[in-house]
Amino acid sequence: MDKFLSFFLSFFFYFNFGVLLIIFHPIQWLFLFLFGRTLQKKIIEILNLFLVLNYKIIFSSIHFKLINTIPKEKIKIFILNHQSMFEIPILIWYLRRFDPKFVGKKSLGNNIPSVSMYLKKGGSVLIDRSNKEESLSKISRFCKEVKKNNWSIIIFPEGTRSKDGKMKKFKKSGLIKIFSELPDSIIVPISINNSFKFNNWNGFPIPLKIKLNFKIHKTLSVNKNYLKTINQIESKIREFVN
Repeated sequence: MDKFLSFFLSFFFYFNFGVLLIIFHPIQWLFLFLFGRTLQKKIIEILNLFLVLNYKIIFSSIHFKLINTIPKEKIKIFILNHQSMFEIPILIWYLRRFDPKFVGKKSLGNNIPSVSMYLKKGGSVLIDRSNKEESLSKISRFCKEVKKNNWSIIIFPEGTRSKDGKMKKFKKSGLIKIFSELPDSIIVPISINNSFKFNNWNGFPIPLKIKLNFKIHKTLSVNKNYLKTINQIESKIREFVN
């Protein structure tokens, strides 16, 4: 009975998700063209609020509680494991006051309604992981923009989603470049649990009542020993991942 209901509700979940992306695409473009990136950001926040509310259709719950020790005056680097694309609207909405920008893969810039424009025009950086030299150069320029505008960064060092929930090893070169460019920033590790369950039945239907857990850990400073810092972060995140 639950699986039959999930077929019905999953259809409406995906339908609403797609419609919201399509509707907000021209709105985002208009606000960006007329008013600039600041109001584009507000439109994106409204879009992602609606996307987050959309999770109620499949009776999913979101547990995301920010700690109070995240300094406001310093650049934040949010470092997370990655299980599903459905984590993204949650991160954009709950971290909105930190004005986060993503380090994402190049293919996300390929004409996905609302998403591609936000990533390409909103300050994020899209990299081709097969071209390491170009990627590091782009990340370097990106970090300069982050510092100039006092943005924050969201990065998934696994490099790709873990569809079974088992955390992959971190790819270190991108993090090392960010740490070297932004040595005074604050690191905020976050462990994500249960997002992989969206893929339990190959994405359709979606299991009902998924409990999406985001564990925000205590902040860290960038240590001059970058590899030691990365290993510490990876260990901390892995400890809380199912």
